[in-house]
Amino acid sequence: MSRPREKRETGEQDLFRSRLDQIINMKHELVRLAQAIDWPVLEERFGAVYSDGPGMPPLPTRLMAGLAILKHTFDLSDEELCARWVENPYFQYLCGEEFFRHELSFERSSMTRWRQRMGEEPITALLQESLAVAVKSGAMKPADTRRVIVDTTVQPKKNVMFPTDAKLVNRARERLVRLAKKAGLDLRQTYVRVGKLALIKHQRYAHAKQFKRANKALRKLKTYLGRTIRDISRRITGQTDLEASFKWPLYQASAVLEQRQRQRGRKIYSLHAHEVECIGKGKAHAPYEFGVKVSIATTLERSKGGQFALHAKALPGRGHNAPESHKLRVFTAGQKRRVTPAIKRQMRRRSAVEPVIGHIKAEHRMGRNYLAGEQGDAINAILAAAGYNFSLLIKWFRLLLWLLITALQSRPRSSAA
Repeated sequence: MSRPREKRETGEQDLFRSRLDQIINMKHELVRLAQAIDWPVLEERFGAVYSDGPGMPPLPTRLMAGLAILKHTFDLSDEELCARWVENPYFQYLCGEEFFRHELSFERSSMTRWRQRMGEEPITALLQESLAVAVKSGAMKPADTRRVIVDTTVQPKKNVMFPTDAKLVNRARERLVRLAKKAGLDLRQTYVRVGKLALIKHQRYAHAKQFKRANKALRKLKTYLGRTIRDISRRITGQTDLEASFKWPLYQASAVLEQRQRQRGRKIYSLHAHEVECIGKGKAHAPYEFGVKVSIATTLERSKGGQFALHAKALPGRGHNAPESHKLRVFTAGQKRRVTPAIKRQMRRRSAVEPVIGHIKAEHRMGRNYLAGEQGDAINAILAAAGYNFSLLIKWFRLLLWLLITALQSRPRSSAA
C-alpha cells in the first residue's frame, strides 16, 4: 500500500468556484479548531502505517482524520456524516477542502477501511492531539495532568440481544441450518417449525414462572441443536473444504450447547460478536451489561476549558485493579494506609469522573459500539474520548470569541473633536 497524497494549502483560485475561506466565517469555532490542529504531526503518525509501494494512493490523512473527529464529536453515524459533509462547508474546511464540494470526494466504506488499517495505537494520536490543542489554546494547563482520576465503565457491544440460553441455542441451530442449505447439504431434519414452537413455549413458561415446563422446552431445543451438529458432522467428514467452512460455526454451536449457567471461564453470549463479555456492575437498573470494560482517566481538577479525558482504553477480560509493576501512586476507595488529609480531600473529587463518562457514553458514541471485533472495541473507546475532548475545545473557542466580542463592545468610544 502506497502512502497517501497529503493535501496542502495552495491558495489557487477558480473562476467558477468560490474558495471556502471566502464564503465562511473564519472566526467560526470549527475553523479555529482546524487551524489549531497540527495536521503534519497526524500525517506523520498515521503515515507510519503505510509503506512506499505500487498501487493507488489512499485518501489524504487530513480528510480521514477530520471525518473521524467529526463523527465522534457530533455523534454521527457514517451515513449521517456523509449527508452532512456534503451540505456543511465548515465540515469540508476541517477536512482540508479548499473549494466547496457538492458531492462526496470519498466512499462511505473508506472510513471503515481506514479505521481497520490504523488500529488502536495510531488512533491514539487523535486523543493526544486533542490534549495538545487544549494546552496550546489555554483550555488546559500541563500541570492539570499531574493528578488524575481513573474509573471503569462498560461499553455495550453492538446490537446484542439479551442472551438467554434458549435464544442462543435456537440461534445456533438456525445458523447451522442456514449454512448447510447454502453448502448444499441435505439434512435429515431442520427443526425449523418445532424449534420455533419450543422457543415460544420456553419464553411463555419462563414469563409465567413455570420453570419446570420452561426447562423441558429448553431441553428440547438442546436436543434439536445436538442432532443438527451430529448430522452436519457426519455429512462433511472427509470433505476438507466443508470441514474448514463449518469448523468455527460447529465449535460455537458446541460451546453454546455445553456451557452452563455458573461455569468458570469464557462463555459465548452472542454468535455474531463472540468477544462480548458479561460484566456485573451491581447496578439496580442493569445488574449485568454485555460488552467490554473500558478505563477512562480524567484530570483531578477541572481545567479552564472543562474536564478533559486524558486516556481511554478497552480492557477485554480484565478487571480494574492496577498491575503490580505500575509505577504510579494509586489510591483506591477504602484505603487507610498512607492516606494523608490532603489526599482525603482529593479523594472526594473521585466522583468528578462520573459526568465525563456519562457525556462520553451519551453524546460521543460509547453508549453503543457498532465497530466489529476487539479492535473495534478499542478504537471506539479512544475515538469517543477524543470526540468528547474536541467538543470541549469547540465550546472553548466559541467562549473565547464571545469574550472577544464583549470586550470590543465594552471599550469606550472616543468622541470626535
